[in-house]
Amino acid sequence: MQIILLEKVGNLGNLGEVVRVKDGYARNFLIPQRMARRATATAIAEFEAKRAELEKAAAAKLAEAQALGEKLAGMKVPVSQKSGVDGRLFGSVTNHDIAESLGKLGFKLDKAQVRMPTGPLKTVGEHPLSVALHTDVVVEVNVVVTGEHA
Repeated sequence: MQIILLEKVGNLGNLGEVVRVKDGYARNFLIPQRMARRATATAIAEFEAKRAELEKAAAAKLAEAQALGEKLAGMKVPVSQKSGVDGRLFGSVTNHDIAESLGKLGFKLDKAQVRMPTGPLKTVGEHPLSVALHTDVVVEVNVVVTGEHA
């Protein structure tokens, strides 16, 4: 399916590009998330009319993400979880727990923005993670997992 990207999408393209993607990806994800539109002649004409407005909105989103990234970079995020004597957690610390802890600190993030390349954290200690605020803005944070002895 041919689509017009209404914002920058990682590994796909920039705003305004016409790209071909699988039908399901377009129909089930990109179009409902308002990241893309079907590339018909009328849609392309409408997009060109609104292009400056969309570019301005995208630049504002990027600037907002960069400002938030500067505040968040290098921050230590405390997370407390029940643990055994040996320092292993009874459960695990997931991206949801980290997003919730950042929310308590005043940063409104979605759990999908927290990137955990090694999976959930299962030990007490300090763990570096990345937070993707925008496709172009990825910041490193340190998650400090403390154990509550049961």
